[in-house]
Amino acid sequence: MEGMQHPLPRTVEEVFSDFRGRRAGLIKALTSEVDKFYQQCDPEKENLCLYGYPNETWEVNLPVEEVPPELPEPALGINFARDGMQEKDWLSLVAVHSDSWLLAVAFYFGARFGFGKNDRKKLFGMINDLPTIFEVVTGNIKHGKDQSGDHNNSSSKSKSGQKQSRQSESNPKGLKMSAPVKEDEESGEEDEDDEQGATLCGACGDNYAHDEFWICCDVCEKWFHGKCVKITPAKAEHIKQYKCPGCSSKRARV
Repeated sequence: MEGMQHPLPRTVEEVFSDFRGRRAGLIKALTSEVDKFYQQCDPEKENLCLYGYPNETWEVNLPVEEVPPELPEPALGINFARDGMQEKDWLSLVAVHSDSWLLAVAFYFGARFGFGKNDRKKLFGMINDLPTIFEVVTGNIKHGKDQSGDHNNSSSKSKSGQKQSRQSESNPKGLKMSAPVKEDEESGEEDEDDEQGATLCGACGDNYAHDEFWICCDVCEKWFHGKCVKITPAKAEHIKQYKCPGCSSKRARV
């Protein structure tokens, strides 16, 4: 419900940038800012929608009044199901509808500005390279295009290696400032790349980068960019047991 206040994206790259901004805002609402989102979805209020904006912000609001709307509208009435479902299931449902809305908005721009077959294919390919909001929210992020048995074994080794690394490091929080420690010291460069690629932030879903500060939740054991959960290296030094925003909110409402 933004009143088209942002410039309309007219190229594949601009539409994808718009998509990523809206996606980042929605992921914040459903992960790092989930308490605020939960409170705003009061079932006693009218039909509410969750909007993501290109500037990586989000808003819970009433749908637009004009018919038809300027942009496709998100799922209506998400607040009504809040207290009738398990919180995890409700957030997953909102995530699925948010994924659908993002695709609708992106291809609305494509249709409006006459994207041809190749442009539409390019746009979908760029979108499809990112984990869905549902995958980020549930932690069920699939890696790679072909998940063969060998790939799954490699992924398992990666997770096991991360846990061993976290327990053995002198840093009490297992802060990740370099590539994850490999289980097999003789593994090649290709294994190292796979291991880094398999590490995704539990908040934004982006890949691991060796020059970024990361922290692991002691409850769900997911890794997060420090900037995504507002934790600095200095602050982490004083945390005995770190709980991510999602785990903290669940404990508070038990």
